[in-house]
Amino acid sequence: MNAPGGGRPVSMAAPMAAVQRILALIRKELLALLMDPANRLILVVPVLVQSLVFGYVATYDLADVPYAVLDESRSTASSRLLQDLDGTGVFRRVATLASEAEMRAVVDDEKALMVVRLGPDFERRALAGDEAALQLILDGRNSTTAAAASGYVQAVVARFNASLPGAAAAVPVPRVALRAWFNPNLETRWNFMPALIASLSMLQTLLLTALSVAREREQGTFDQLLVTPLSPAEIMVGKAVPPILVGTVQSTLVLLVTRIWFDIPMVGSPITLYAALLVFLVAGVGVGLSVSALSTSMQQGMLYAFVLLMPMMLLSGLTTPVANMPQALRIATWANPLRFGIDMARRIYLEGAGFGSLLPDFIPLLATAAVSLPAAAWLFRHRLA
Repeated sequence: MNAPGGGRPVSMAAPMAAVQRILALIRKELLALLMDPANRLILVVPVLVQSLVFGYVATYDLADVPYAVLDESRSTASSRLLQDLDGTGVFRRVATLASEAEMRAVVDDEKALMVVRLGPDFERRALAGDEAALQLILDGRNSTTAAAASGYVQAVVARFNASLPGAAAAVPVPRVALRAWFNPNLETRWNFMPALIASLSMLQTLLLTALSVAREREQGTFDQLLVTPLSPAEIMVGKAVPPILVGTVQSTLVLLVTRIWFDIPMVGSPITLYAALLVFLVAGVGVGLSVSALSTSMQQGMLYAFVLLMPMMLLSGLTTPVANMPQALRIATWANPLRFGIDMARRIYLEGAGFGSLLPDFIPLLATAAVSLPAAAWLFRHRLA
């Protein structure tokens, strides 16, 4: 059916008008966000700085472990073992102690992560094939690095024992050949940086959406928005698209830092990665818009966002595997979009995962979006109208 006067069909006029209204709202939101040069810097510079800082600092790899020695044996065998430790390039001797009383001070003052103590009968027991009198005192305040250092020391001691006279005559021990898939050198950075592609973009995306409606209400412009021809669903779309665009740009910046600066090879398809990021950001924006619609002021919206961000980070699997969490918390992570965003980013980047294998991640994200976005639209109409 044609419109009066021979114009375009009425069935096409309404959708086109809705699209134009949404595009106008998106333009308004982007202008409000990007007109201020300070805002443009805040959206770009922190992401670059954070990705560089995390890439260099957030690592559990052993590169420089300060340690002290209390050698009560003062024998050829103890000197050989200590030379083996020093020759690894990982352990750095910072003190050679003269008595047991000095051990506590060097650890308490954090001068050394560990103290290697070799007993007076170390050489005799080592040559006799007995358990050598070696004690390792670790600084448990840095438990992750201390545990890794302990395992490295045990490996050095095992090689030392195998080199002792008579060791070859012992029962041969099978050698273990290690091969790590997706991360050949087992570098923490390879696991951490792809996760930042999702997590860093989530930080500002959630904040932007949480403040969006709250800012309008605080400034008194949201009531004006409600009396325009825009429907609640159109308002929701117009408010959601700008943060999604910002999150995509930020993810791209982290991706470039990961690939170019840190030279971590990407195995998967960029198309798959951006499709996964789009679904992830839509789910995250839905949560942020719901928070924004519930907030009565910008201060309240920011507070709600920060209250959500910390649990989302802790329950995302960014630093600790979800499988190691208690059962109740593992169930709670199903409502956390960041958990699935990080998992998809890691698997696509390091494993080259495709859409089929990512389906268990897509379904919870789509479910979160299907709940949070209609909830935000309903809150626009009933909570704030």
